Amino acid sequence: MTNFQTYLVGGAVRDRLLGLPVQDRDWVVVGASPQQLLDAGYQPVGKDFPVFLHPGTHEEVALARTERKTAAGYHGFAFHAAPDVTLEQDLARRDLTLNAMAEDAAGRLIDPYGGQRDIAARVLRHVSPAFAEDPVRILRLARFAARFADFTVAPETLALMRGMVAAGEVDALVPERVWQELSRGLMERRPSRMLAVLREAGALQRLLPEVEALFGVPQPEAHHPEIDTGVHLLMVLDQCAAQATPLAVRYACLCHDLGKGTTRPEELPRHIGHEGRSERLARQVSARWKVPTDCRELAELVAREHTHVHQSGAFGPEARLRLLERCDAWRRPQRFAELLWACECDARGRLGLEDRAYPQRARLLADLAATRQVDLAAASAAALARGARGPDVGRAVRAARLQALRSFTGTA
Repeated sequence: MTNFQTYLVGGAVRDRLLGLPVQDRDWVVVGASPQQLLDAGYQPVGKDFPVFLHPGTHEEVALARTERKTAAGYHGFAFHAAPDVTLEQDLARRDLTLNAMAEDAAGRLIDPYGGQRDIAARVLRHVSPAFAEDPVRILRLARFAARFADFTVAPETLALMRGMVAAGEVDALVPERVWQELSRGLMERRPSRMLAVLREAGALQRLLPEVEALFGVPQPEAHHPEIDTGVHLLMVLDQCAAQATPLAVRYACLCHDLGKGTTRPEELPRHIGHEGRSERLARQVSARWKVPTDCRELAELVAREHTHVHQSGAFGPEARLRLLERCDAWRRPQRFAELLWACECDARGRLGLEDRAYPQRARLLADLAATRQVDLAAASAAALARGARGPDVGRAVRAARLQALRSFTGTA
């Protein structure tokens, strides 16, 4: 016979109160030892603290626990799980009040730290001073700000975050954890809010100084009515969310203008050559946070080529063919399509131009389709029959693609 109690906790309770679909359900068991759960048929998983699979539902169930800071950074914690740990103690170690609620088996809400009140007031607030012990919580809060865009950060929570940054806690974060939170934040409804909150806390300067450097940097008003390069970046990221782009496109947009933060003052507001600088800085950011290959490669491509894509409407067939070649478009058509999608978000992430058409995307996709119709084997065979060898065969194939572009656009 069991005498422990099980509670639904965290995000499932929060999302129900917000009227949102519940994606995952987390459970906490109070009043049990690991052996009691084993005896009841629960299957153990995990190593850091006691987690089990429910014998019926196979959902994860964790023993109520407390935690104690033992060293700097994300891993510097010791956990204590025992039958005498109360539900309130378990909830107290959580990050935000809206995540520190529970429901019992009868569906009654248990809210010792005011989560329901803060949801009603649309406030992100830390549960206790223990928030400052885990620097990942700065990133998590910024991610929640991107998800719940109408929530503000409580002033005392923002002050606590600034103190954590000043104490060097953010500098102890491991790359994998930073990328996990940044990537999830980029995929939220309003990714600009993540950057804005990190910036308010002083964490953006520590994590992404290349992005921080964009704020306050002017651009030509004729192309950028919003003028400020940092503001433009925020608008581009929100365009990505509005168009439901994948992560690689959003990360590429995050990095596309990094070089503008290094433009010499005497060259402002123009940013000649920023594309090459952006490509190098994108590579630097990707290496720092161990960004996956697909995101890294697209970011470098978008940084290097986005201006050419914007200008491609004035290109003739030869220039458009060179663009396709530089982008390796025939071997990587999906990546090329994502490049164009990122460029459209860039073009529309500008004040008053959010609904502007972007014909370059459709035009270049049509160019790629036209050149993919070329029979490469036939073009190669014809060149060989004429006595061509080595590089001359490649030039013949290129000529066939160029002719296809000329025919497609009606250019002699």
